[in-house]
Amino acid sequence: MKLTNTGLQNRSEWEDKGYILPSYDRASMVQKTEKQPTWVHFGAGNIFRIFPAALQQRLLSKGLAETGIIVGEGFDYQIIDEVYEKHDNMTLMVTLKSDGSIAKEVIASVAAAYKCDQQFSKEWAFFQKTFRSPSLQMVSFTITEKGYALKRGDGSFHPAIEKDLLSGPEQNIMFLPRLVALMYERYLADGGKLALVSMDNCSHNGEKLQDAVMTIAQAWEEKGLVKEGFVSYLQRDVSFPWSMIDKITPRPDAKVEAMLKADGFEDTSLVITDKNTYTAAFVNAEEPQYLVIEDDFPAGRPHLEDVGVYFTDRDTVNKVERMKVTTCLNPLHTTLAIYGCLLSHSLISEEMRDPQLKRMVEIIGYEEGMPVVTDPGILDPKAFIDEVLTVRFPNPFMPDTPQRIATDTSQKLAIRFGETIKSYLGSDQLDVQDLKLIPLVFAGWLRYLMGLDDELNPFTPSSDPRLEEAQAYLNDIKIGMKGPFPALEALLKDESIWGVNLQKIGMADLVLSYFAELIAGKGAIRATLIKYIQ
Repeated sequence: MKLTNTGLQNRSEWEDKGYILPSYDRASMVQKTEKQPTWVHFGAGNIFRIFPAALQQRLLSKGLAETGIIVGEGFDYQIIDEVYEKHDNMTLMVTLKSDGSIAKEVIASVAAAYKCDQQFSKEWAFFQKTFRSPSLQMVSFTITEKGYALKRGDGSFHPAIEKDLLSGPEQNIMFLPRLVALMYERYLADGGKLALVSMDNCSHNGEKLQDAVMTIAQAWEEKGLVKEGFVSYLQRDVSFPWSMIDKITPRPDAKVEAMLKADGFEDTSLVITDKNTYTAAFVNAEEPQYLVIEDDFPAGRPHLEDVGVYFTDRDTVNKVERMKVTTCLNPLHTTLAIYGCLLSHSLISEEMRDPQLKRMVEIIGYEEGMPVVTDPGILDPKAFIDEVLTVRFPNPFMPDTPQRIATDTSQKLAIRFGETIKSYLGSDQLDVQDLKLIPLVFAGWLRYLMGLDDELNPFTPSSDPRLEEAQAYLNDIKIGMKGPFPALEALLKDESIWGVNLQKIGMADLVLSYFAELIAGKGAIRATLIKYIQ
């Protein structure tokens, strides 16, 4: 059983073993997509393959769409070489249900998948042609939050971006300038209106995308590198809808691999790319999923509302996103990530059986975060967090790890906790001094940066663009020190990390007090949690 067009020809072999196969004419879909593309997606990773791609498959199966998705990858090209090309652009979707059963479905809605980079001239010409097409309605993105960052923490442009701003649309180092180059191609061809839709798991994702695109376009137009009128076109004819996406998608799991091998499925090998992406021919993920999108599509859009997507106004998207990202899920995930690494846990579900960690996320979610949540109306915050803490995180069949969630923590703290702190500061009824466990998370991250677990064994912190910079503040701090810690003062003032100046708002002393207890010696982390979490 190989995941290829040829391998799927013996349908009964697959279906007899419980695999759901595409029910539409895939060859016809591919042809129609090339002639009249409607949807391009950038970011070929696991979350796209098991969520947006599966949504389009539902539309194709229902006869509500005739075209598929064109995929572009602008960062990790091995995903295209090792996963898409080898499997004829198909994915095996494995849904991990909380009762221990799995559902297996071949997702075949990707019509084409290529590297998006001017150095690959044939592929680049394909994207240029696609962007010139008036039939194109939307371009979506799952490129991670850091993919939208043009500037470093000090406010200066990343060197590669700076070069791209000077070079114009002909040849670019980074992905976002390449996107703007493709939008320029559409402008020159009078391709028409378009929606650029970030589906990344970050606050105000559409605004982040818009700011980046406009910054690049304005710089090029000011330097005469593109024709005058390009910026006006982007402002007039291109929308940047906000969205909220939610589906926990761990790395490919060995237990799932074993189950698939037992079926006779041959393509189970884990691929670890040079960019540290963990992927395979299959993607495993939980069953619950949410996608809420601002309904602003000037060129039309797929009928995704018929397959479970919520379309609404920007204010409602913002409320849902705020609910999830700043209170009801993401902060709890980050808490478990930090302390899971420190306490040598290997699964999020395992942490939910740890009495201190379970209680910690309950307090942060229900007691510290919930008072500042605005009910978005379309999803109930209490029901959402109940599902997170009683169904999703504890799911023993979800192979999600604190180490995966700890990736890029420096980019997450400001949104996942800083927004709650700001809401307390801006409230007449709430006192920021009542926040006790969010500061304990901050102290935990400082302890995490030392790369030593609670038994003082070394571990490797997960990848993070500001890891080395943050660790440098702790170079002279050793286990057993009691403080004060003047070397940490500048870090605690850094609003780009925390979302606020912790010293200015009076939280730094509590964070440092917790930190001193966490580094007291072997077992100090567990002792500190027991002391403060009841």
